[in-house]
Amino acid sequence: MTNDMTRGNPTRLIISFTLPVLFGNLCQQLYGMVDSIIVGRAISMEALAAVGATSGISFLVIGCIQGLTAGFSVITAQRFGAGDYEGVKRSVATSALLSLAATVLLTAAGILTARPLLEVMNTPADIIEDSYAYIIVIYYGVAATAFYNLLSCIIRALGDSKTPLIFLVFASFLNVALDLLFIITFHMGVGGAAWATVLSQGVSGLLCLGYAWRRFPLLRMEKRHWTFDWSYAWKHLRLALPMAMQFVITGTSVLVNQAVLNLFGSAAVAAFSAASKIHMLSEQVAVSFGTAMATYAGQNYGAGKAGRVREGLRKCTLACEAITLGIMVIMTAFGGVMSSWFIDGYHPEVIQQAHLYLFISALFYPALTMLFLYRNTLLGLGNGVTPMLAGVCELLSRMIGAPVLGYFFGFTGLCWINPIAWVTASGLLFLSYRKTMRNIRPVDPTVDASDSNKIMN
Repeated sequence: MTNDMTRGNPTRLIISFTLPVLFGNLCQQLYGMVDSIIVGRAISMEALAAVGATSGISFLVIGCIQGLTAGFSVITAQRFGAGDYEGVKRSVATSALLSLAATVLLTAAGILTARPLLEVMNTPADIIEDSYAYIIVIYYGVAATAFYNLLSCIIRALGDSKTPLIFLVFASFLNVALDLLFIITFHMGVGGAAWATVLSQGVSGLLCLGYAWRRFPLLRMEKRHWTFDWSYAWKHLRLALPMAMQFVITGTSVLVNQAVLNLFGSAAVAAFSAASKIHMLSEQVAVSFGTAMATYAGQNYGAGKAGRVREGLRKCTLACEAITLGIMVIMTAFGGVMSSWFIDGYHPEVIQQAHLYLFISALFYPALTMLFLYRNTLLGLGNGVTPMLAGVCELLSRMIGAPVLGYFFGFTGLCWINPIAWVTASGLLFLSYRKTMRNIRPVDPTVDASDSNKIMN
């Protein structure tokens, strides 16, 4: 069922859209945590470090796929908001063709560069083989990741955030079951954890495809919709490439940070890996509200209702920051306890370092919240350049900060890298949003789309 977000109470619409996305994201992060917990406790601390050491190079490819599919779906949301259902079909078909091409290129690039990148990043000798065994499976499964992300983004662009959630929850339980089967029963090591992730994502994609075909007549394209048009494809790429680039830029900055971290040994890598999993769970409130704002802003911008975008973002920010304060308290108070879940045996140094990372990061969660909200709102408004520039700011912050702070302050210095990047990027996004909205005359939320379009044009 589609969901028109151009009418009705903005707060209610955004929250109702966000909740299923949030629940789905939490499930996704939880099964990622379970991956790490099973690896860390059923295999070894070194195995946990091996998986953590791949986070940067994994993000380069997977993040690029996520950025592309999210960017493509903005056009779909805009066409749906404008009531252009023929445009929706053309957008979906074009997105699918572009995603297929990207999948082939990124899979090949990932497989060819995996081992050299691990070596260049100073991956400790005691974990490099396990790191390679894990990441190569993830790269072989890029198609499954692209398949699920594209379909879920399309369904969400039409206003249905609940259905992808249901399939993701199912896949989460499947992932855990496959983890236990591959690692404990079949003794497949870290490669088993990677196969569990890939297969569960593939199942999610198949479920989304079956549902979309049965329940969305709007998405049943004909042959003419699959005709490739470079000019129309460019409209999608104009938004998707900057968003993908920001993931690539962020991934590159993570690589720099990871390369410096690897110099401190496998224990520090394990601590960072455990803390990162917890941090990724804690940031899902902001991520989910950001996803909602991208669809909300896209639909309302397509309908010519700029005033609703302004109102929605203001109320969304207040709600999200209030929740973020509670998360800050939990992270600072219980970060050490949660970190101990990942480690089998007595490793106080690892737990202490993980808690330090979470404590410092939590202090800057309000800036991280702004980053997600304003980045996605700008994307929904058709501005893909500023989010990319914000990614460049993050890259420069990490590239300069990681070696300098790591050299002078060791592991503690590395814990400050992310907060510095968040503050820098969120400041740029906020200023860009203010400038964008100044160029759009305020519109009453109740104004008709036709009248609003006259104002915006």
